[in-house]
Amino acid sequence: MRYVASFFLCLLLLPISAQQVNSDYWAATDALGRRVGTYSEQHPERQVILFYWTWNERHDPPGTEVKNISEIVRRYPEAMQDADHQAWKNHPGYFWWEEPLLGYYKSYDRWVLRKHAELLADAKVDAVFFDCTNGSFTWDTSTDSLLEVWDQAQRDGVKVPRIGFLLPFGYSDASLQSLRHLYDRLYSKGLYQNLWYYWEGKPCIMAYPDNLTDSPTDRAIRDFFIFRPGQPDYVNGPDPNRLDQWGWLENYPQHGYGHTADGRPELVTVGVAQNACPATGGHCSAFNLPGSYARSFSVRMGFDPRPEGYLYGWNFDEQWSRAYELDPQAVFVTGWNEWIAGQWLPSSGWTGEPFSFVDEFDWDRSRDLEPVRAWGDRGDVYYMQFVDRVRQFKGTDTQPAPSAPCRIRMGDWKTWEDVSPVYASYRGNTKHRHSQGCCGTPYVNTSGRNDIVEARVARDDEYVFFYVRTDSALTAASDTHWMMLFIDSDRDKQTGWQGYDYVVNYRSPQGRKVFVSRSRQNKWLWDDCGVGQMRVDDNQLMIRLPRTVLGLKADTALDFEFKWSDNMQDEGNIMDFYVNGDVAPGGRFNYVFCEEK
Repeated sequence: MRYVASFFLCLLLLPISAQQVNSDYWAATDALGRRVGTYSEQHPERQVILFYWTWNERHDPPGTEVKNISEIVRRYPEAMQDADHQAWKNHPGYFWWEEPLLGYYKSYDRWVLRKHAELLADAKVDAVFFDCTNGSFTWDTSTDSLLEVWDQAQRDGVKVPRIGFLLPFGYSDASLQSLRHLYDRLYSKGLYQNLWYYWEGKPCIMAYPDNLTDSPTDRAIRDFFIFRPGQPDYVNGPDPNRLDQWGWLENYPQHGYGHTADGRPELVTVGVAQNACPATGGHCSAFNLPGSYARSFSVRMGFDPRPEGYLYGWNFDEQWSRAYELDPQAVFVTGWNEWIAGQWLPSSGWTGEPFSFVDEFDWDRSRDLEPVRAWGDRGDVYYMQFVDRVRQFKGTDTQPAPSAPCRIRMGDWKTWEDVSPVYASYRGNTKHRHSQGCCGTPYVNTSGRNDIVEARVARDDEYVFFYVRTDSALTAASDTHWMMLFIDSDRDKQTGWQGYDYVVNYRSPQGRKVFVSRSRQNKWLWDDCGVGQMRVDDNQLMIRLPRTVLGLKADTALDFEFKWSDNMQDEGNIMDFYVNGDVAPGGRFNYVFCEEK
């Protein structure tokens, strides 16, 4: 009961605006044709914790180059047998397993951190735990940047995850040093308390309190936190003498950690893949060893032999099935954005030949959920799978019914106030990017323009009306890719470009007219099929479209998906919705308008 009480206390601490955006109402279908589901049974007490990395903040020595393992393996397969191959030279001390959709970024890139805040909020992640398991490193620069950005994002209406830290797997001097350091610089000062993750009424930290002394400071630390020491082994589960332990990654079938009064586990781990293999008895090993438990692997089916079998998430799916079976209060998912790994020679003790990549390796043997650039329109398949599995674990809210039909006179803004539902979107996410990534790679993005904060839909027997509001006055309608409305009229991804049958305003509007275009051959090929009426007033836009133009009959209940996009940069690439301008809702998601049938 203490846990449930603290959970609802945390909800009360959220700003009112954070309750307005609810991704449960959104629809999405990924590039593999898998629709993100809705699940009626709700479990608001269940928690999703995600492993998150802040450690890519180090300065890269001059003359080093970005090194991408997957790219090297594709171009130079012989390099896997030669530690001295030129492809491995001039690296900054670490390698990327692939390029993230947002580029080879540093962990303190504020533009990226804001994107993460929204992606994880849309996935309904409750908390992220930062990887501080190596020595006494706590990566303060990146952590501070994230706290500042997520604090502002929360004020902008984003239900950002709360934060915690995973310290070394034991009570070493380094672990004690990190524990004291974090308490001194963050927790004891009450900094960003609105972002702390609570468990059983106290800030939660995955650390060992065993070597805290009886000093006043250490006693304060012991009393302040709820401790859940991290257990690293992939095979044996929690130490039977340490019922307070939590895990972070295990092979299937995973164990339960801790138990509640009703016998449920407190936590179960869920991993995308595991750097383990039969040769090491399933224990932690180099990811590039033969037989590693890759993305394409599951215990029940073995390895998917297809070249792109890694896209389907068999390992991830199997791990989730175990979590559903054990029915814990929380799952700990590994992970979001590790991305980088060192190349270790045999002298290091790792058993790979002629070298070892331990925690990350390539497109199949890696464990990040963050969208990937090289996978094209499939770059978000793991993110979408994650969203669906979280929904299944926590349940989803019921789609709100629309208000009664009405006719809206063009320019009559007052009537819109009575139209529901309100399709909310985050404000404050059109800031520009000016940053340097790995090895000084410059990243500039100035596409943010009109900040969409709200949309609505009305209808009568003759027309469908669309309304959108931005945070400030709209730019000129003559601007490129200005306020485009995408409509999936049949909710079928097999028809239209990425499922969108119509786009409005693909060509700049003329006066008070907007152009409606229909997708041809299910591609980014658009044929004009009609016109509608438009009215703009400061930061408000309304559009009136004849039902006939959209192929919608007067006596048919409406059931369609739609999306607003301003300032697309890469035409025909749906992944652009994650990167450029502003979209509502985010990424691949769509709003749903559905009348009762």
